[in-house]
Amino acid sequence: MPGAELHATLTIPDSVGCPPVLMILAGSGPTDRDGNSPIGVHSNVYRKLARALAGAGYAVLRPDKRLIGESTVSDPREDVLTFGTYIQDAEAWLRWLDERTDLAQVGVIGHSEGALIGLGAALDTPVGAYVSLAGAGENVFSLVTRQLHANTATPVLLLQEAERIMVSLRAGQTVAAVSPELMGLFRPSVQPYMISWMRLDPPAMLSRLNVPALIVQGDRDVQVSVQDAQNLAAAQPKAQLSVIAGMNHILVDAPAALPENLATYAQPELPLNTELVQTLTHFLDRVMK
Repeated sequence: MPGAELHATLTIPDSVGCPPVLMILAGSGPTDRDGNSPIGVHSNVYRKLARALAGAGYAVLRPDKRLIGESTVSDPREDVLTFGTYIQDAEAWLRWLDERTDLAQVGVIGHSEGALIGLGAALDTPVGAYVSLAGAGENVFSLVTRQLHANTATPVLLLQEAERIMVSLRAGQTVAAVSPELMGLFRPSVQPYMISWMRLDPPAMLSRLNVPALIVQGDRDVQVSVQDAQNLAAAQPKAQLSVIAGMNHILVDAPAALPENLATYAQPELPLNTELVQTLTHFLDRVMK
């Protein structure tokens, strides 16, 4: 891509000539191609997913987002990054895969924020299938507002400040003064990205998709809800919806209790949920082979 050097891992299954290929797009924040982040996540979720899909006869591409892992950019300023930048990068990877003569049909699997990035790319670049794993079913304004209110430990004054910032960003206006406690979410350098993200409506976008789609959501996910998945499915009746009991945001079996659920984020040895792998392979085998 102009201004960026992007890197990825391409896994090609043994003894499969010209296999279909799937691109896995990572979730929000500094999440790398393996599904790990320096802010407390070491799950190897995408590495495990690639291994499972390769075992089912699929090639898998796992890119690092720009500024993450091995991917670099000529201009590293955070305030020049928009959500559309990630969509354009995904489209470039799809075109690269499509040009390879050793690979067959191309599909997109997006996890969490990556589900929206993949959806944006799939709307403008030919793909054979689209999969949303724990993808949000509402605009990020509503999503962040709900998450802020869900945290009962947030002081009222901070919550009110966050709501004022969100309203300004939704109107396309940045906010210079942000309390230290909110800088992680609303620091000025990330606000242009938030503004561009707020312009996107996942259900409305999915309603325009004309390729086979699968929506997968775990009922032990503490970041994205079953309602999100239902919102997406309502917008695209042709999509297959799968709600998996016991699965959390990093696609493993998890306890209902929040501390134990979050503890799985740092347990890379945990296997992927079995029903998830079966659901994915059954859907993909039907629409891509």
